[in-house]
Amino acid sequence: MNTTTTNTNTTATNTTIAVRTPSANYDVEIGAGLLASVGERVDGLLSGGIRAGKQRAFVVTSPEIDRLWGKQLAAGFPAPLTQLSVPAGEQHKRLATVERLAEELAQHGADRDSILLAFGGGVIGDMTGFLAAMYMRGIRYVQLPTTLLAQVDSSVGGKTGVNLAAGKNLVGAFHHPLAVYADTATLSTLPAAELRAGLQESVKAGIIRDCTLFDLLEQESAAVLSGDREALTRVVAASVRVKADVVNADERELGVRMILNLGHTLGHAIEVATGYKQLLHGEAVGWGMITAIGIATRRGMVSAADAERMERVIRAYGPLHSFTADASDLVALTAKDKKNRSGARSFVLPVGIGEAVVVRDVSEAELLEAATLIVAEANTAGVIA
Repeated sequence: MNTTTTNTNTTATNTTIAVRTPSANYDVEIGAGLLASVGERVDGLLSGGIRAGKQRAFVVTSPEIDRLWGKQLAAGFPAPLTQLSVPAGEQHKRLATVERLAEELAQHGADRDSILLAFGGGVIGDMTGFLAAMYMRGIRYVQLPTTLLAQVDSSVGGKTGVNLAAGKNLVGAFHHPLAVYADTATLSTLPAAELRAGLQESVKAGIIRDCTLFDLLEQESAAVLSGDREALTRVVAASVRVKADVVNADERELGVRMILNLGHTLGHAIEVATGYKQLLHGEAVGWGMITAIGIATRRGMVSAADAERMERVIRAYGPLHSFTADASDLVALTAKDKKNRSGARSFVLPVGIGEAVVVRDVSEAELLEAATLIVAEANTAGVIA
């Protein structure tokens, strides 16, 4: 159950949620039509530096996002933005891409007073944040998430990084943005599969910490899945509150913040094993959550009734697509998870709707049994409903 509080201000159209950690204080603003005012808002954060021509903004985005929403963003800035382009896809979230972007920044004369705008989904946000953390030993950036997954999760909390061949997000840094502006209007152009995949992160937030959010997702799934703007805005805001509360309590993931990884230990293993080509991130997390629920159920940590509700809602926001992988390979990959400590595998298990715990005694046999079950199910059809 959620026991901490987050300062939240709501206007007729926007909701602002405060992130307050020992090293960073910033706001997450959520609402429709924010992109056109980003220039003015960023200029306010920099005390007029952009409009006065003293500081420069560089936007990191993909060609697809620029085509859909680039004009709305550019309209708020007094001069054309210098754009750094990254192709869409998890396969580009690598050190080589960050090095290329850093070279481009240097060629364009970016200095320590420059600011980066991470304009896109989670891959863009993670890489841009990491680029900002590394370039000249740290420059400022703003998150402009355009996917549901990025709005509800990855844009908040200061985690940045890239993937290695050995595993996901194994190279990174904690580097918080100056602000997060989540324009929910951008969700109107999100493919249905991307919307559903992003909603798995909201389901996760409800399971681990907010039973009210879980109830909302359970009871209003039709409106949420239809793209109803009001329903989606409520889901985004509630999910961000969960993330902000947890980050405020544990900025560096030394304790409670690890619960945000429900479903991610095996989910990341699935992504690596399938070369990031068979599933979207949220789909892999969905399979990972079902695995965690199964382990918790067999351990007697969660009631059968709660487990059934959790799994039903996860599947409602599917379908969870099939994938091909070997269960033993998945178990081996979890041993490389960055959350592990002193050789012990860290695993998040639900104990009720709104509550989860971190355990470090999940055996390979337990995990292999659970992974074998989902691999068998995933192989039975092209799409699992």
